[in-house]
Amino acid sequence: MPFEIERKFLVVNDGWRAEADGGSMIRQAYLANTGKLSLRIRTRENKATLTLKSAGVGIRRQEFEYDIPLDHAAALMALREGSVIEKRRHLLPWHGLILEIDVFHGDNEGLVVAEIELPHEDHRFPLPSWIGADVSGDPRYSNASLCKRPFSRWGALPAWESSSNPEI
Repeated sequence: MPFEIERKFLVVNDGWRAEADGGSMIRQAYLANTGKLSLRIRTRENKATLTLKSAGVGIRRQEFEYDIPLDHAAALMALREGSVIEKRRHLLPWHGLILEIDVFHGDNEGLVVAEIELPHEDHRFPLPSWIGADVSGDPRYSNASLCKRPFSRWGALPAWESSSNPEI
């Protein structure tokens, strides 16, 4: 059974840019989000995928991803709920893992998050100085939520959400 174990953090400054790659543009849309399951269409560098994700139990959830033709992705995106999520994803190797830094555009401009997939829920790793609050369990930061309630409509973030953590 395919699982994703992922942590998500706010990014508080540009300290990551010197070590990350140039990134690639991602466009994604949600066809359904029932609370138990989300159905997503994503395009990235002339590739399209259809992804089903279960609701999480902690930071672990089921994930099923399938390649689909680009023209199918375009037709399905037209059937989306909410807005299209646009972001540039940068990759940065980090202690044997990969940090994915997403710089959002469009309705979510100004939001920058870092995600890291882990081999197991208890995996520990040091956090870089540019990492802020852990928002793994905060549903507002899920892309499925951001397509319906974009970051640009939130107002100012509370101070605790911009603090940094030394290690997880």
